[in-house]
Amino acid sequence: MTQKIYLLAIDQGTTSTRAIIFDALGKSIASHQIPFKQYFPNDAWVEHDPIEIWHSVLDCCRFAMDKASLSAKNITTIGISNQRETTLIWDKKTGEPICPAIVWQDRRTAKQCHAFSQDKKIVKLISERTGLLIDSYFSATKIAWILDQIQDGRKRAEKGELLFGTMDTFLLWKLTEGKSFFTDATNASRTLLFNIHTQAWDDELLALFNIPKNCLPCVLDSNAKFGITYLLGAEIPITGMAGDQQAATIGQACFEKGMIKSTYGTGCFVMLNTGKQAIQSHHQLLTTVAYRINGEVTYALEGSIFSAGTGMQWIIKNLKLMATPEASEELIKHCESTQGVYFVPAFTGLGAPYWDPDARAAILGITRDTQIPHIVRAALEAVCYQTVDLIRAIKDDFSENLQVLRVDGGMTKNNWLLQFLSGMLKLKVMRHSCIETSALGAGLLAGLGVGVYKDLSEIAALISFEKTFIPAFSDETIEKHYLGWQKAVGRIVTRGPVS
Repeated sequence: MTQKIYLLAIDQGTTSTRAIIFDALGKSIASHQIPFKQYFPNDAWVEHDPIEIWHSVLDCCRFAMDKASLSAKNITTIGISNQRETTLIWDKKTGEPICPAIVWQDRRTAKQCHAFSQDKKIVKLISERTGLLIDSYFSATKIAWILDQIQDGRKRAEKGELLFGTMDTFLLWKLTEGKSFFTDATNASRTLLFNIHTQAWDDELLALFNIPKNCLPCVLDSNAKFGITYLLGAEIPITGMAGDQQAATIGQACFEKGMIKSTYGTGCFVMLNTGKQAIQSHHQLLTTVAYRINGEVTYALEGSIFSAGTGMQWIIKNLKLMATPEASEELIKHCESTQGVYFVPAFTGLGAPYWDPDARAAILGITRDTQIPHIVRAALEAVCYQTVDLIRAIKDDFSENLQVLRVDGGMTKNNWLLQFLSGMLKLKVMRHSCIETSALGAGLLAGLGVGVYKDLSEIAALISFEKTFIPAFSDETIEKHYLGWQKAVGRIVTRGPVS
């Protein structure tokens, strides 16, 4: 009798870790989620405890297997999806981090990035080779900052005594007990150090940021044989790895040029498949690796919004205006408008297309008649307006017509949000049957890595959508809403007028 196939996906996110077990059809069998603490030691600094995250990964995997009544012997393979850009450095000998993880949202190196960005030759070099902008969002200046804080940091890194990784690499190292020091092309492409055209670490960029090559992991395909773990009770191969947004692209089956998805979690990330062509944006969008499978690279245009679900979390935890994110839809159902209130959630600056690290959040247009539902609705609308910023930029960069946006992530449980989003974008919005598509994509990649699926077409055949939202706003309504948003953003930006 043939053993059933079970794919264990580790989805290591910004605010929680999740493990989901999928069957060969991509159906979720069991899952477990553990939140972990966020640390804010200074203004716009964001840190995580890597060891707390590591323990959350092990616990999530074990609890998920227990819920499914499975043991490690039943697990066919493991895939890893991770928060990207978040930067760790650890001691090779002990396996212990030498400092907290610096999270992708962290802005402590914004001044250094601004200094680099004054040199047009450097800006051009980085843009042409990495597809990225010079921003503290990415890993390079975070690595340099950590090495500056550690005694003999660069000497130790040059000797290979200190190792750098994004969260995928650190988890792989821990799962394989120090035997595997790898990353995949999607995560490497988010460091400012990886040439997305040659698919190799770039010596000139390493010299620019003064980062020793010996501390960097080897870069593999997204469906490579990354290693084997024995820590869950039996031998399990690890054969899939991708940054969370690229993993969601896999989970959404955006395998054809022109297909586009948007993920709504802590942040919001829109990714457009551009095929074998790396398109340079005229609107400060990112050119990145969508996935690299069997040595073939597929590229994407990406727009990154730093605060989406963060706004709702702030309303819940700081303002205590409601108890859960799910309560928002009920709270605003009789609220016909925000009455002119706009919420710009620039808690750690603005991402694409503004890239303004010094901007800060604001709620604008408050009057004595402003009520809680108006503020909550404004926070939800802000997610949609930020997506409009990105989609309009993408449409201008990419000549092909867009008709459908595939969406996923925790915020997409909110039907009101998706209907408003569809109206503002004038696009059909399709909600995936599994909103945790980063985990699904990691699991499917791992399945591809061990031959459960022969190619991407087999994966595409598994994907289904739970609900479609049809646009219903007039052009006049769209422009009225969006003009108000642009004026609100114009009040907080620090780097010139909104384009």
